[in-house]
Amino acid sequence: MRTLFFLAVLTLLGCKNSEENTKTSKNQSTADTSAVSTKDFREFKILDSKYINPNELWEALNDEMSDFSVEKYESLKPLILEQDIPTLQKHISEGKLSYEVLTKFYLYRIKTFDRNNELSLNSVISVNPNVINEAIQKDKEAPNKQDKHPIFGMPILLKDNINTAAMPTSAGAVALQKNNTNDAFITKQLVNNGALILGKANLSEWAYFFCGDCPSGYSAVGGQTLNPYGRKTIDTGGSSSGSGVAVAANFCAAAVGSETAGSILSPASQNSVVGLKPTIGLLSRTGIVPISSTLDTPGPITRTVIDNAIVLDAMKGYDAADFKSIEQNLTVKNYYEDLSKGDLKGKRFGAFKELMTDTLYANALNVLKAQGAEVIVISEEKVDLPDFLRLLNLDMKVDLANYFSEYADDELKFNSLEDIMLYNETDSLNIMPYGQNLFIGVAEDSATKEEFDAIKNVLKSNGKRFFDVPFKAQNLDGIISINNYHAAEAAVAEYPALTVPMGYNSQGVPEGLTFITTPESEKSLLQWGYAYEEASNMRELPKNYN
Repeated sequence: MRTLFFLAVLTLLGCKNSEENTKTSKNQSTADTSAVSTKDFREFKILDSKYINPNELWEALNDEMSDFSVEKYESLKPLILEQDIPTLQKHISEGKLSYEVLTKFYLYRIKTFDRNNELSLNSVISVNPNVINEAIQKDKEAPNKQDKHPIFGMPILLKDNINTAAMPTSAGAVALQKNNTNDAFITKQLVNNGALILGKANLSEWAYFFCGDCPSGYSAVGGQTLNPYGRKTIDTGGSSSGSGVAVAANFCAAAVGSETAGSILSPASQNSVVGLKPTIGLLSRTGIVPISSTLDTPGPITRTVIDNAIVLDAMKGYDAADFKSIEQNLTVKNYYEDLSKGDLKGKRFGAFKELMTDTLYANALNVLKAQGAEVIVISEEKVDLPDFLRLLNLDMKVDLANYFSEYADDELKFNSLEDIMLYNETDSLNIMPYGQNLFIGVAEDSATKEEFDAIKNVLKSNGKRFFDVPFKAQNLDGIISINNYHAAEAAVAEYPALTVPMGYNSQGVPEGLTFITTPESEKSLLQWGYAYEEASNMRELPKNYN
């Protein structure tokens, strides 16, 4: 059954279970994606980073943090922990908080919990040495912020494949530790709207398209990211592992991840937070270390749907340098207002018969029905995703070289993926303890333009058919899935998807209810997710991190 396969895998970049649980029919799609389905995630070779010195990490901020005591921290917890962005802004407007204090609170939590202790999560690779001064400046600007974006002054973590001028962009790879760059397009958008870039989040190295035989959340630079709901027992999901974990543990107001096929949906659902994989092209990809210019997109990871809408809105904008970039939908003033007006009454959702044995899913469907939605049971369309892995191989070979040419630090002297592979061989035990099998596959693959175009056309056609057949047959508004189970189909169809916490299974593993719909329908997704979130309220703070 294809559902069982994507449940266990999900492709490249998502939560992974043991090989025993990923057996399925020998169709082409399975053959393509099995390379990124690995052994049990608990088989960690390495936990802590060999490349991060905690003393050096905090050296630039120690003096500015010296006045932030444990007593101050404890007094602020009721005002900040688990609070959404509108509530934080309200507290600041009322004088209960400042942007400086909010920033120091998150920095304190990162320093206390994230590394070298019994609760360490290894979710943050670097912190912005200028962020406290920038927060102080926001406080000075606050009296004149009436027309400013709600992201103003909010401390945001970026996945460490997104370029920032304040910190190197490593993609978790030792080769890129000194990759000093300009800001990516979406980083500029966030900063222009007033966001504070708090730091960089750990990730599955090279966005999980590198080793092929490694756990979710591992990078040589960042070490092994761990799930706050079960350190060493519950998978973090990937590849935006640090972004999902840091948001779940309240290390930031929100975070940004990136997805090719499951890399936002997986860690969001595995860490009981909200993740949006937008329509490809809604957000710019320039200045982001790539896998596939066909499928890649950044997206927000947050604790609530309203926060997700705010971060999405702060990143949007047409980018002429990105060939997939789309003009903004003029019918959508912004993504964060009027979410409560999008009730579920009369909305028609397809729910997969193959998933009905999941009690959390069944319960979530009942919540939707109680809010007036119609749920129509459908079966998965029998479609393959042939040459899916080859699409990623062929894109990455070209796209990574383009990143080195246009967006990386010139001092790196890397021009190609093969250059990185040679560098990795210089100290393979430390730089690539799990190998670089997927990179080898990229290097060995080739195709003519006609062959590559055919691969992309078939994949997109099949992905669209997976959704469009039930959409048309049942006159659906959306389709409901679990976690990242159908992220590969949504990826190749280029359809957006939103996952919202739907509870915890009998082993305490978080799961997400995932809404999928047609392109450029993010406002609808966010309204549906908001209505479900308000009616269900399933997210809980990890108990050891309160």
